[in-house]
Amino acid sequence: ILDIAQAVGPNCKLEFVGLRPGEKLHEEMITESDSFNTYDCGKYYVVLPTKPIWNKEKYISQFNAKPVTIGFKYNSLENNDWLTVDQARSLIKEHVDPNFRV
Repeated sequence: ILDIAQAVGPNCKLEFVGLRPGEKLHEEMITESDSFNTYDCGKYYVVLPTKPIWNKEKYISQFNAKPVTIGFKYNSLENNDWLTVDQARSLIKEHVDPNFRV
């Protein structure tokens, strides 16, 4: 959150208030128990239902999906791919406001 604050308001005063009730430090998108039904489709992961209503093998073939290793997890704590402040600013210009300036 500090990088986003720096990207959009580098001269703004920051106040640290601590965690609020129910707030998470890290987001877990795919848990280890999800790994049994998770497939890597290249640019994204897919967690399939345990008992899909469609042909699972056809889906896997059509999207060239590869099973992840058992125990795989995807969360913000173990992320190694972080945006720089300048990259965040570029994305804001591209997707939110082409006239964005700091």
